[in-house]
Amino acid sequence: MPIASTSQLLGYSPRVTIVGVGKVGSTLAQQIGEKNLADVVLLDEVEGLPQGLALDLMEAKGISLHSREFIGTTNYADTAGSDIVVITAGQPRKPGMNRDELLKTNARIVVETAKNAIAYSPNAILIVVTNPLDVMTYLAWQATQLPTRRVIGMAGVLDSARFQAFVAMELGVSIADVRAIVLGSHGDLMVPLPRYSTVNGIPITELIDAATIDRLVERTRKGGAEIVELMQTGSAYFAPAASTYLMVEAILLNQSRLVPVAAYLQGEYGLHDIFIGVPTLLGASGVEQILELKLTNAEISALHLAAQEVKQNIEQARSLLAS
Repeated sequence: MPIASTSQLLGYSPRVTIVGVGKVGSTLAQQIGEKNLADVVLLDEVEGLPQGLALDLMEAKGISLHSREFIGTTNYADTAGSDIVVITAGQPRKPGMNRDELLKTNARIVVETAKNAIAYSPNAILIVVTNPLDVMTYLAWQATQLPTRRVIGMAGVLDSARFQAFVAMELGVSIADVRAIVLGSHGDLMVPLPRYSTVNGIPITELIDAATIDRLVERTRKGGAEIVELMQTGSAYFAPAASTYLMVEAILLNQSRLVPVAAYLQGEYGLHDIFIGVPTLLGASGVEQILELKLTNAEISALHLAAQEVKQNIEQARSLLAS
């Protein structure tokens, strides 16, 4: 049975707003409640949908035995005072559609959503989940003018989890012993780092041949698309929700977790004015520190290639928003 958190005992309940209550948003809400982490506001433009989901989650409390509250709404005023705002709103990928094809539709949705949410929760930390992730995170930051440490994109956690899973499956080892890290953009140009990925401290380069590693890297890059093609009528949501939950927990519990997220760079890794996946310490203030790993020339080149594409898409999105 979940026990009361320290914040509850002190009479304060953290509040997380989730904008967009499709499968990722609703699964995230369930995880936050069942782990007794925070009260949750579910917001969506479809009248009745967030209210129905909130009621369903409230009715499950007697079975899950937690003390969290769920509110469903279409009104941003009901989100006031949120500690974290998670944006999952946007059009999901369909079979044959890549992340960048979502640019035009989702850019407008994310900008409007971010502005409205932060107007009622000016001290919140903003986590962006909507694709194309790196571009949407940049647009959300520009729209809100929040300090850069308080705007974060969820991508590296998910991509690293996928790489971690594929390594564990390949070696037939417990996933608890596998640590993996993926940098760069959330797309086909992401940069998995086998040298920094380990099984109980042993680099996977010592355990897996180069050709197999290349295959696992490529599968990681196509991880989301593989699920879309299999499901046909939807996209991944369990792993994205779990990845977002890890970030929410790290912030609310001030854990200083070392995780890769889309963070704002101003000189790190030789990149400027961009949100892209890098290792960070994630805690109560958001991105508390960006860690600069020693990368090979090939890894740096791959990271810069990914950044170049992200910047091109940012400029394209700006043009679309101005038209």
